[in-house]
Amino acid sequence: MIEVWAPRAERMRVRRVRDDETTIDEHEMTRVAERTGWWQADVRLTDGERYGFVIGDDDRLRPDPRSRRQPAGVHAASASFDETAFAWTDAAWTGRQLAGGLIYELHLGTFTPEGTLDAAVARLPHLVDLGVTHVELLPVNAFNGQWNWGYDGVLWYAVHEGYGGPRAYQRFVDAAHAHGLAVIQDVVYNHLGPSGNYLPEFGPYLREGSRNTWGDSIDLDEPAVREYIVDNALMWLRDRHVDGLRLDAVHALHDDSRTHILKELAERVDALSAHEGRPLTLIAESDLNDPTLILPREAGGYGLTGQWSDDWHHAVHVALTGETSGYYADFAAPDALEKVTDGGFFHDGAFSSFRDRVHGSSIPLEVPAWRLVTFTQDHDQIGNRAAGDRLSQSLSEDRLSVAAVLTLTAPGTPMLFMGEEWGASTPWQFFTSHPEPELGRATAEGRIGEFSRMGWDPAVVPDPQDPETFQRSKLDWGELAQRRHARLLDLHRRLAALRREQPELTDPSIRKPSVELVVASDEPQHRAWRIDRGGLSILINLTPDAVAFDVDGEALLATRAVDTLDGRTTVPADAAAIVRRRP
Repeated sequence: MIEVWAPRAERMRVRRVRDDETTIDEHEMTRVAERTGWWQADVRLTDGERYGFVIGDDDRLRPDPRSRRQPAGVHAASASFDETAFAWTDAAWTGRQLAGGLIYELHLGTFTPEGTLDAAVARLPHLVDLGVTHVELLPVNAFNGQWNWGYDGVLWYAVHEGYGGPRAYQRFVDAAHAHGLAVIQDVVYNHLGPSGNYLPEFGPYLREGSRNTWGDSIDLDEPAVREYIVDNALMWLRDRHVDGLRLDAVHALHDDSRTHILKELAERVDALSAHEGRPLTLIAESDLNDPTLILPREAGGYGLTGQWSDDWHHAVHVALTGETSGYYADFAAPDALEKVTDGGFFHDGAFSSFRDRVHGSSIPLEVPAWRLVTFTQDHDQIGNRAAGDRLSQSLSEDRLSVAAVLTLTAPGTPMLFMGEEWGASTPWQFFTSHPEPELGRATAEGRIGEFSRMGWDPAVVPDPQDPETFQRSKLDWGELAQRRHARLLDLHRRLAALRREQPELTDPSIRKPSVELVVASDEPQHRAWRIDRGGLSILINLTPDAVAFDVDGEALLATRAVDTLDGRTTVPADAAAIVRRRP
């Protein structure tokens, strides 16, 4: 039985087609009396058989809104996909909780030269050796074109065919579990891409007159649209054995209903987790600095597992680089690193100069630190820069080493962006491949114009439609053979191991760290801090000179040689050390 929600249609047909989309046959659909807006037809499809819908008297074929495979792209027919045909080998997999974890964020198209799921499988041993516990994939849902960040998806249930499609996705998840790695899938429920979005022809998926940064808002007042989102989330977790979802830009989910869609998602996912017998994780990306997302439902929260902390990134970025333009301005404050280490948010009801208003709320004491995902680099903070430059393109090896220490000793759940672990020299730029000339031209002109208005030389801003922009964003795995990159990779491995060995580094209490600004400076990139976590002291010196800290103990790890004399530990310039203090 084939079903589709199409309340705007007066007539619906399902058409079976050959691979070249010539018609095999066509069947009239009938309304489902007990389900408003739903149509059905008694048609059975074999695995891989192509089909689509014809709306009204228009003869054009439209893909299934819940299509699980689009072999010829988002404008073409859907293909039936049997999720149960795959022979899973992960029956013994019991999952991984987020607490104590280390996340690795990657984009499939640029992670390997081939840019496929199967090619990524071959690199999983590298992640295991690094100490990663969770692999987070940027969106894989079907989009128009060959390559894209993934946030222009229009068919949320399908896996982009260029990555290998849904069967390759199953192979990737199964292999990840075999390596002891949990999989987190980035999903986008706040907007639809600009090309191939036929959903409004079927029903009111979009809210008229309401837009967010990326386009028309999703109509969350419509029960069937909410069901579309919830069913999609459950599909990834149940049918494709995924361990968690990263929910993109939840601040753009405009929901006036009694039960917020995020709370509904958390309730449904928790129920599935109990049934599956393994932890299932929901992590929100939000710029609201609102702890409601991660507060328990019994305390009035939504009950999500975690959320990203951009504030932590901003404070560390300013400390490492001294960059204070735009939204970085407030984070030059002497107490910025202390606030984000102790409390998670810098803007916790404080004034935001970038927003020109008071912003955010403080996180209650009882919320454990691991619920915040913290990172020094991620796809947004690199890719949304004019040139898509990584920290490795502006910082010394010594400063990159300090960044690694800060990232992997933070109270939150640390996340690395692909290649960060070896200081990859390749940029990660904004790239698109819109086949429509007008859309491609508008995207390129808009990107270049935006940064030109900010004072950037247009020649510095890469054309997102240029295939070279995509190619130069691919990781160069050959760099691992170079001494500089190998040293940084070894440091990340040792830090990840230390994080597993020293319980203080995964202590869930958000108020345990004690942060002292040991050397102050008007230049935020020339400061020094002592961060105490239980019996450990993390000593950070970003000044031009050696700094003697009043810490007596044994250095468990140091990015450069330190001296211990007369109960003090001296850390050279642009260096960090982790010291086990003597009682």
